[in-house]
Amino acid sequence: MIRRPIVALVVALAAVGLFTAGVAWLFDTPRPRPGATRGERLYMTLCAPCHGEDGRGSWRATLFMIRPGDLTDRARMAQHTDQYLVDIVKHGGSPIGRPGMPGFEHVADADVAELVRYLRAISR
Repeated sequence: MIRRPIVALVVALAAVGLFTAGVAWLFDTPRPRPGATRGERLYMTLCAPCHGEDGRGSWRATLFMIRPGDLTDRARMAQHTDQYLVDIVKHGGSPIGRPGMPGFEHVADADVAELVRYLRAISR
């Protein structure tokens, strides 16, 4: 008679474990490929959660009704100067009317420059 509650407990624990593993898989941050440049590693850490691994937007941003810019759009990216990209990365989008873009003031200027180089590369 005691076996039935134990089996139910094991099944419930397994279901909770599978559910949490699925949620962890969904919310896992993208990882840069082996041998990635510093700019690509920074992009995967700072930008990919919203802009997606490929720069076209992520499901996470869609889930929260945020429309990040398509960083692969050559024409659109050509309209922005490097200084504009540096400013939006450092200070976020709020100063220019794009409140969804957070600022990364804590990132070193040299790293932001690497990130901008990577953004230029993926828009080509």
